[in-house]
Amino acid sequence: MFLDQLPSGQTAIVRRVGDQGTNDPVACRLRELGFVPGEPVRIVARGPFGGDPVAVRIGSTRFALRLSEAARVELEDQP
Repeated sequence: MFLDQLPSGQTAIVRRVGDQGTNDPVACRLRELGFVPGEPVRIVARGPFGGDPVAVRIGSTRFALRLSEAARVELEDQP
């Protein structure tokens, strides 16, 4: 499952951030923001009309991500 598919309020664990090519600036930025393997993540809110953007909580920080950015974050179910 990917972050853009995660139901609101459910927590999952980041498995990896997918790169689209060499030196992908969006993937690098997501990792810099804390989207690293093993980190718990949760969708706390969705925008109207299709849910773009999404408000994501990772650690104690919240970020607004476009669905296209959230689709790069691969998740695993929380144990």
